[in-house]
Amino acid sequence: MADARIPTPIDDLAEQWLDTMLELTPELHVHLGRPGRESDYTDRSPDGVAAQADAARSMLARVRAARPEDQTDVVTQAELVRTLELELEQIEAGFWQRDLNVIASPGQDLRDVFDLMGTDTTDDWEHVAQRLHNLPSAMSGYLDSLRIGIAAGSVPAIRQVREVAAQARKQTGTDSFFAGLATRADVPAALQSRLDDGARAASEAYGRLVEFLERDLAPHAPEADALGREHYALASRAFVGAEIDLDETYEWGVEELARMVAEQERIADQVLPGAGVAEAIAHLDADPARKLHGTEALQAWMQQTSDRAVDELGRTHFDIPDEMRRLECMIAPTQEGGIYYTPPSEDFARAGRMWWSVPEGITEFDTWRELTTVYHEGVPGHHLQCGLAVWNSAELNGWRRLNWNSGHGEGWALYAERLMADLGYLDDPADRLGMLDGQRMRAARVVLDIGVHLQKPRPDGSGEVWTGDDAFGFMAQHVNMNDSFVRFEVNRYLGWAGQAPSYKVGQRMWEQLRDDWVSAQTGRPGGADLKEFHRQALAVGSIGLGTLRTTLLP
Repeated sequence: MADARIPTPIDDLAEQWLDTMLELTPELHVHLGRPGRESDYTDRSPDGVAAQADAARSMLARVRAARPEDQTDVVTQAELVRTLELELEQIEAGFWQRDLNVIASPGQDLRDVFDLMGTDTTDDWEHVAQRLHNLPSAMSGYLDSLRIGIAAGSVPAIRQVREVAAQARKQTGTDSFFAGLATRADVPAALQSRLDDGARAASEAYGRLVEFLERDLAPHAPEADALGREHYALASRAFVGAEIDLDETYEWGVEELARMVAEQERIADQVLPGAGVAEAIAHLDADPARKLHGTEALQAWMQQTSDRAVDELGRTHFDIPDEMRRLECMIAPTQEGGIYYTPPSEDFARAGRMWWSVPEGITEFDTWRELTTVYHEGVPGHHLQCGLAVWNSAELNGWRRLNWNSGHGEGWALYAERLMADLGYLDDPADRLGMLDGQRMRAARVVLDIGVHLQKPRPDGSGEVWTGDDAFGFMAQHVNMNDSFVRFEVNRYLGWAGQAPSYKVGQRMWEQLRDDWVSAQTGRPGGADLKEFHRQALAVGSIGLGTLRTTLLP
């Protein structure tokens, strides 16, 4: 690790903003592995949102007035201004009044934080018990904000209301996550009693969420899934980290999807001569050598695959610090679908983790489909990217190490998948077909997401505009996954507007940046070394893609 730079006034402002975030969003303590506030929740009430806006407005004024002392300061200032402005714009646009979707809203967050809490000691269980008891109050504040949304006419679509109600119902009763969590403890009787009481209180809070969604919110929820251009443009800018031409991006998405389909068809012929994509997939799905049975086998295969990638790429294409070479592959305690990554704690005592939320009833897994996913979530994907940001404390202040932008992060992970194909890790046509299956899905999401939320004409030539209902059949046409996966994914896109396209759009911008960087290096000593490009690009941490471009190509 390099010698630490001397903190500047802008570094100090960034650290102060991180301290403010830790105060206003206590769950960050758990995510970062920092002691303190282990049982507290963010105040999601209207008063809490107002306090957040006041803090952001005050810090924005101070950051704008600051003078950068070096290039690191220039990047930090640009990112602070960008993210603070976006936070205020979204608050003023009422995003908090309709913050409800199937994957990334308080309905999930209030429960998900328990997955990262320690349970090794009695003190850990004390924190768990107190958080369980604090959950009802946090839920009440959240519901108050949704009530403000009803009064303001800012309400999520009925599809999201129904789906989240179904999710929340699973957290009620004696077989809820909370009840199961309490039974895992081996603690003194008094603490066990507190855990049991807390589990009941948390489950009852989720019962109140179900009641509110079905009785109070549903009657006001619009049938249409479309968010609308104005709000969508703001959401897209936040997720991508740059402003994009939404109409041009939609047309590019249609073209990119066609390219992915054509490439898949070429590879399908290599898998099974004369076969189309569907036939090649059926052939692979019937191959017992490419199938895993049960979540234990899935977890073991994920870990083995990840360990190999870390070891080999760490000797050849990337500098991977020893602290980052531990990546834990986990089966998530939920059954909602989806695969995701959580970064290591600041001291690396808790490793980076790749989580697989396996839907109920799914017991078989195909390695040819999922090999590219391990690279996406692990190395050289999210773990390399996020782990390096955590590790680079000598150069990046605490806020910079924490900062996350979806276009940068998810775009990098898709870029990493293609990179692994270029490096020969997906030379088996079956594995390459799996990678293309994922790339095709991401291209389809660009078309679907922008199409539905901006009510664009469908690409089938019918002249009719997109609706949310159209998305399910369209997605099923372009992915080879079970119905539960398709249903969850499409519901996610419909409720989390602008996020899904940031993957493929981010990949596009990463590849454009790489190509432009290579062109700029032509004729310079050392030439265009991609290892050096990756080193420079990842060293700055996760920043908006607009900021990244001006940083690498000043």
